[in-house]
Amino acid sequence: MKISARLKNLERIFLDTAPVIYFVEKNPDYMDKVKVIFNRLDAGTISGAASPVTLSECLVLPIRLGKPELVQAFIQILGGNSNLFFVTIDDQIASSAADFRARYNLTLPDAFQVAAAIASGCDGFLTNDDTIKRVTELNAIVLDEVEAG
Repeated sequence: MKISARLKNLERIFLDTAPVIYFVEKNPDYMDKVKVIFNRLDAGTISGAASPVTLSECLVLPIRLGKPELVQAFIQILGGNSNLFFVTIDDQIASSAADFRARYNLTLPDAFQVAAAIASGCDGFLTNDDTIKRVTELNAIVLDEVEAG
């Protein structure tokens, strides 16, 4: 199924780490898929959300490699779009993350991502991690399972 078909009735999508990395680093295997999402965010036909977990995970390698321009690119993509908002992790999201971690055997970062997505009203979750499909409360879109277009 094409990614555009999976997005058809979605209003707000949560951006997990991998799709953001693929877009910023122009990963040739995924660029045609993630470009669809970012084009829609830019056009305002869909809104998006991301969390501090997304940003932190995106920044690790650029910081380690001493690439400040890449650090800035990630900060800009996650903070420079009026249709993409940053979810603050608070005590309620932390409590929900613990619940999701316990029920679905998720890693703690994944549990925080899921909790942030649900708390922010996302009706889709863009990822390349198929373990997110365990979460029945979310519509997970796994990039390896969709086609470009």
